[in-house]
Amino acid sequence: MRILLIGGTRFVGKHIVTAALAAGHDVSIFHRGRTGPDLFPDCEHLLGDRDTDLTALASGEWDATIDTCAYVPRQVHQLADALGGRGGHLTFISSISAYAPPAGPGITEDAELIELDDPTVETITGETYGGLKVLCERAVVERHGDGALIVRPTYVIGPDDYSWRFPSWVTRLAAGGEVLMPGPRSDPAQYIDGRDMAHWIVAMVERRAGGAFHAAGPSAEFTWGEELDAIEATVAPPGTTVEWIDETFLADHGVDGGDLPLWSGGDEGRWVMAVDPAAAFAAGLRMRPLAETIADTLAWARTQQQPSSPGLSTERERSLLAAWRSRGAAAN
Repeated sequence: MRILLIGGTRFVGKHIVTAALAAGHDVSIFHRGRTGPDLFPDCEHLLGDRDTDLTALASGEWDATIDTCAYVPRQVHQLADALGGRGGHLTFISSISAYAPPAGPGITEDAELIELDDPTVETITGETYGGLKVLCERAVVERHGDGALIVRPTYVIGPDDYSWRFPSWVTRLAAGGEVLMPGPRSDPAQYIDGRDMAHWIVAMVERRAGGAFHAAGPSAEFTWGEELDAIEATVAPPGTTVEWIDETFLADHGVDGGDLPLWSGGDEGRWVMAVDPAAAFAAGLRMRPLAETIADTLAWARTQQQPSSPGLSTERERSLLAAWRSRGAAAN
């Protein structure tokens, strides 16, 4: 197949290109040219900006197009106009953030979606991101029909995760010492290794599969405690100790998800981290062992210059641990 990637040089897009090439497909990548010149030398590189310059797509024809980076519906329409029906089967990467806050675990792909008060907004914030993805999904169906594939991932993890959300936990636990763990342990948590999602998406494209699917797992019952326990068991050196701290205490001390990435932190939408993955599994999604993802993430992270955020600074973490223990001692 001839596959066109809209955004294929970072994280999710990069893994999809790798999977498509491994499967023997011819790949064209439309991107802004900000990556190194040696990335994917066997691919056709089409340079432009999806917001301002789509002229590189004025010619050419593809069997399938995979859009990894549309955040507002205008971008979906502009891409469809530029391709003029030459893009073949369309896959759109959406998000589980498209759902209205569920009342509990196990929602399926037909659950209620977010509705924005102002559907013309294009400013992407924590409050608008999910609703804008919903509008993008509807634009995809409008322009490409029900045969389009809509993928709704949860947190994507693994090597090349430039967001540093999951790597921040892996590197912190690998450093050992006293580690602050934000509770409660029983909160829902889901993930998808970007490589597993990429291989599955390519297989779905090969079958021209359509409809909406969750890319999440391993189950609707998996917990935040199990995720952090797995990281600790895989990378923490001997002598590491962990302290689980109550979410109310953390909130009272001004700690939020920006300080502790992936933590739900009392979010009313936390059950969106417990979607039902059955449809995707039935369609061939397979997840590698979490320990493998953790080990590969650490190996990748050690080749990178680690950012100062996200995550707590060493001083802030120690201060919070000391305050938590003082609180317990005072209660006794």
